[in-house]
Amino acid sequence: MGEWAGRSPLEWQAWTHRAVRVRAGEREYRGWLLATDPVSASVVLASFLEDGRLSVTGVMGHAIRAVAADPEQEGQDAGVRERLAPLFVAGAPEACSPELLRQRRDSLRKWLEENHVPIAELGDAPHALCVAGVLTIEPPYGPDNCSSANEIVLSRVQDLIQRHLAAS
Repeated sequence: MGEWAGRSPLEWQAWTHRAVRVRAGEREYRGWLLATDPVSASVVLASFLEDGRLSVTGVMGHAIRAVAADPEQEGQDAGVRERLAPLFVAGAPEACSPELLRQRRDSLRKWLEENHVPIAELGDAPHALCVAGVLTIEPPYGPDNCSSANEIVLSRVQDLIQRHLAAS
């Protein structure tokens, strides 16, 4: 097992959104470290291709021998988080705009109210929505953004959200 797997999750987190070189066996992978699985020590790397597309690669933790900063990319880390974050939000990059999130929230809230679902807003902008005090809907307000310990409420609200998206 490599030295990477022996590190703590806090050490892995310090490498997130940094340009790295990952040595796994005879291969070397380069890219921006997006995430590290805390159980397997596997990593997800993103690389920007010459044509502007994004390549995402997973490297299994048991194969990783070393992770090091990529000196050729050093100094470019600052804007990477902002550039990568919107790519992984449902609905494409424009889904991150505060205006679109507000529109989605307001539209969903109105839809749920019309269907007699008790709804309230939680927290600071962008607000999460709370259904009957037992379910939370986080931005970007899709069926997969719901969480609740009550599986019946969860299923029914997810179905309502799916119908709302189909009607939009």
